[in-house]
Amino acid sequence: MAKVLILGANGKIARLAEHIFVDTTDSDLRLYLRNAGRLKDFADSHTLVEAVEGDATDVQTLIEAMKGVDIVYANLAGGNIESEARAVVEAMHAENKTRLVWISTLGIYNEVPGKFGDWNNNILGDYITNYAAAAKVIEDSDLDYTIIRPAWLTDKPEVDYEVTQKGEDFKGTEVSRRSIAQVVVDIAQDPDKFKRESIGVNKPNTDGDKPAWY
Repeated sequence: MAKVLILGANGKIARLAEHIFVDTTDSDLRLYLRNAGRLKDFADSHTLVEAVEGDATDVQTLIEAMKGVDIVYANLAGGNIESEARAVVEAMHAENKTRLVWISTLGIYNEVPGKFGDWNNNILGDYITNYAAAAKVIEDSDLDYTIIRPAWLTDKPEVDYEVTQKGEDFKGTEVSRRSIAQVVVDIAQDPDKFKRESIGVNKPNTDGDKPAWY
């Protein structure tokens, strides 16, 4: 039974992952977010779930939240994502935790080819720069990380994806949040899966100049 700390636990992918965890696994969940009251009802209704309050740049609070956990899943966002990455790495070192799943974005290695890559860079701009800096913090650490780089996200109720590795061209233009959540849960159940890898995740056969729905 794994105990999973979920940082940014009220995010859309995180919420999907939380439901998959409680519906299909025996994992304990510790949900970490700025306002724990947002997930109080969910935590109270599941005996293996607790919600704790804290900021992802607060190293001491992160250290406390990491006590007793087996894996850290970071579903963080914002312009301070690099600072959050540094805080998470510092806290994990302090608590001797090694396994981290980190949600990033496509384009951080300039790996998205062709017109879609140009479109993606134009739309995301500094967002990619910030996420690239955060990913470098993770990759420069000695943690057993998995960095997940999703394509453009949809709310389709499906699990349908393929994976590319760092150094390979990114494929496709979109993927469901449900697919990304399933990848996270699968890693928590098999911690050797994608260890020290940065993976692009997309829905097969969605190549194009931009997502079909955009």
